Amino acid sequence: MITYLSPSIPAALYELIARDLAEQCGVATDVRFEERISGPLAGDEDPFASGTADIGFICAPSFRFLNRSAETVALLPLPVPVDDRAQGKPVYFADVVVSGSSAARTFADLRGARWAYNDRNSKSGWFSMAERCAPLSPDEFFGDLIASGSHLRSLELVASGAADAAAIDSNVLRMRRHSLRVLESWGPFPIQPAVIRAAVSEETKRKVAASLLTIHERHRESLARFGLLRFVAGNEADYFQLST
Repeated sequence: MITYLSPSIPAALYELIARDLAEQCGVATDVRFEERISGPLAGDEDPFASGTADIGFICAPSFRFLNRSAETVALLPLPVPVDDRAQGKPVYFADVVVSGSSAARTFADLRGARWAYNDRNSKSGWFSMAERCAPLSPDEFFGDLIASGSHLRSLELVASGAADAAAIDSNVLRMRRHSLRVLESWGPFPIQPAVIRAAVSEETKRKVAASLLTIHERHRESLARFGLLRFVAGNEADYFQLST
């Protein structure tokens, strides 16, 4: 198993999922944490094509890329966040945060500001912002673009005054105590997908899907600590309706 979503989403969540899959599917399961990007895009290592990963947790743009290029992954059941805005659906938001003392009241007020982003493969941290800046590019709209490496670091940069604003995965923001102000919320977007390598046997795919769909029956309280209600069946078409 590989996840591209930690440390912003706690590693303990994926360790819990790995343990549960091992128990339910009767196979040894380990977890690899890739913290440099939110998921593979063009030019990045594809662990599903190489067979070095069978199950993954990736950002939405990567799912589109992997399926558009070689269809190396299939969709697994998706997590449903506790967030009331999600209305029980597997969706999330990009929450734009500024310091409590910021004079900005709209996104337009951030023209020329310092923007922190986790990485350029991220839907919430980068692509949603780039769409909001259009027709200007991010380089034209902002005075400075700061690659933080994670949503957690972006929050720290805004809180410390080293950056003026950032777009944060709403599920990450809910789990962190902060004094920042949400300027705008973008979405809902289809939540970061759980995927399985396309070449894995159909029997294994069914077992893994069944385990995720019922994990709340075994670990309801633990999932709640990570801001999740349960996993539900997803729709691949939702990801291809995204522009990025």
